Amino acid sequence: MPVIWNIIRFSFFYYRYISDPPVENMVPNLKIVKINNFNEAVEIFQKIGVDPYGIDAMAPKTQHVNILLSAQSCKLANIIKQEMLSLGADAAVARGSVACSIDTTDVLLMGTIKQIWTLAKKIEKQPFGLNLIARDILELLGNIAQNRYVLKTSRRQITLGERTLIMGILNVTPDSFSDGNRYFDKQKAIERALQMADEGADIIDVGGESTRPGSKPVTARQEIARVVPIVESLSRKLNIPISVDTAKSQVALKSLEVGAEIINDISSMGDRKMATVVQKASDALILMHMRGKPANMQTGNLAYEDVVEEIITYLKNGCHKAIAAGIGKDQIVADPGIGFGKTYEDNCKIINKLDEFKALGLPVLIGTSRKAFIGNITGGSPVERIEGTAATITAAILKGCHIVRVHDVAVMKKVAAMTDAIVHA
Repeated sequence: MPVIWNIIRFSFFYYRYISDPPVENMVPNLKIVKINNFNEAVEIFQKIGVDPYGIDAMAPKTQHVNILLSAQSCKLANIIKQEMLSLGADAAVARGSVACSIDTTDVLLMGTIKQIWTLAKKIEKQPFGLNLIARDILELLGNIAQNRYVLKTSRRQITLGERTLIMGILNVTPDSFSDGNRYFDKQKAIERALQMADEGADIIDVGGESTRPGSKPVTARQEIARVVPIVESLSRKLNIPISVDTAKSQVALKSLEVGAEIINDISSMGDRKMATVVQKASDALILMHMRGKPANMQTGNLAYEDVVEEIITYLKNGCHKAIAAGIGKDQIVADPGIGFGKTYEDNCKIINKLDEFKALGLPVLIGTSRKAFIGNITGGSPVERIEGTAATITAAILKGCHIVRVHDVAVMKKVAAMTDAIVHA
């Protein structure tokens, strides 16, 4: 009996302390790895020593993506769900879709980029509209994968994605919300533009009409008189591109003729002649979302069912219109229009979900500088909202913004540089 007991004791000792060392003596070897993009995945695989073929095969499996298909027929929804399940992924549909007791359902695809790409390839030649869904999915995946853009003007190609570009605001108006009348004088405006260039501005954006909430429009003649002489002078003094903030094709035409290279259109071609003007000049166009007009945008209907989805759809339609008019996709920038027909909560949500705008396949500009929604949190007059502006710019860059439009160039240049260092670490 003692012999058997000793054997049992030894076996316990062996398996407890030799084959399975005490937990307190083990070095932790688990950690969570956040992989933000394909390049980060490749870097990790290379450190592990994965075969190059294996890297190509596995990197897309590290990126999870959710894609919402709106208002699909039950037949399509059920086919897509079964296909996703067969790939080890899933799709969420409405309860009544299986029995087809409802007409349509939204479908949320949930899987890795590899799984969703495989789904698209499986259905791209199938009937019932599945081929169109496959086309759109493949286009979307291509847009998600794009990290660098080249914005073309008649004079240059501007690389976007390597660092955040700073667009300096130059309001040559008597009534802008933050610096109205400060640079209304031509010489003061030119001096301020040169100062912003010295401070590190990559683009100067000249505006001759205030678009603050409640502002009244000015005539094209007034706007041309304010803007064009300054643009003409700056185009001879500066090597950086000049943008003009206008919704009027006449102003755009005269500005481009004297050296502007970008039209920053808050109305997204509300003027039907704008596309033709930009196309003929071979220059760049910024399309912005706005509901209503500056005079009534904050007093009209501010309710959105899904503010981000509606803005993306609006900008996508604007992009299609521009391309149909002969403007290249590589000449277009998207701006969600912070503060233009949105509530304070909407503005914060847009910044928080700015990475969803990658679906457009366009570089993104954000303009939060000194705006009222910042004052809702920090208080103070517009010129006292520098810290709040810095926070919004940091958040926007972390979420994938490419250009920031600001009043305080010197300060925001440093904010952007530090944030870029974190993003590209």
